[in-house]
Amino acid sequence: MEENYFYKKWIKWNGLEFSPLNRISVTDTQSEWETLREEVSRCRACLYGTKRLHPVFGEGGSTASLVFVGEGPGREEDETGRPFVGRAGRLLRQVLEETGTDLSQIYIANIVKCRPFNNENPREEAVKACLPYLERQLNLLSPRLIVALGKVPGTILSGEKEIKITREHGRITRHGEFPLLLTFHPSFLIRPNGASFIPSFKEDIRKALDFIR
Repeated sequence: MEENYFYKKWIKWNGLEFSPLNRISVTDTQSEWETLREEVSRCRACLYGTKRLHPVFGEGGSTASLVFVGEGPGREEDETGRPFVGRAGRLLRQVLEETGTDLSQIYIANIVKCRPFNNENPREEAVKACLPYLERQLNLLSPRLIVALGKVPGTILSGEKEIKITREHGRITRHGEFPLLLTFHPSFLIRPNGASFIPSFKEDIRKALDFIR
């Protein structure tokens, strides 16, 4: 996969010759958020959207300087319409509290807004449909740092291939104009073979917090 593969495809899909992060002029932030949320609620552009219970738009501070991006909603997220509320999400929120994170300064989202089938990696058609929504969220937030939770969002947002999170966690790369920190997905950390990496995950979160200070 070539460098910035998904990012370049996003530009091609939308007929753009410049960064989509500079595409939108925000004159009324609240109105833009409301419009975007309504568009997501109506979206049925991929198969996930036709089977979902609720789209998971994302949540957090509207002036967040730190954005966490996972790959997609799970069962409990689909049922509630909120990101990271299942077992993995509870671990994420616990770590954020333990590290003294100001929750008003974070935003939590996913690459895709609707639950992938059988918790599969998001299909390309779903990424194609949803990535523009995430880009618009990032444009509205203009965060100082994005944290990619796991290999899938890390690969899609960085455009790098064959990322190995157990080896590269804590590394900062880029997504367009935004710095991007790679770390573990909490769902990996709650598995028996992942629990030993929880201290490393906490260190990555502390690194992210230090970065935005």
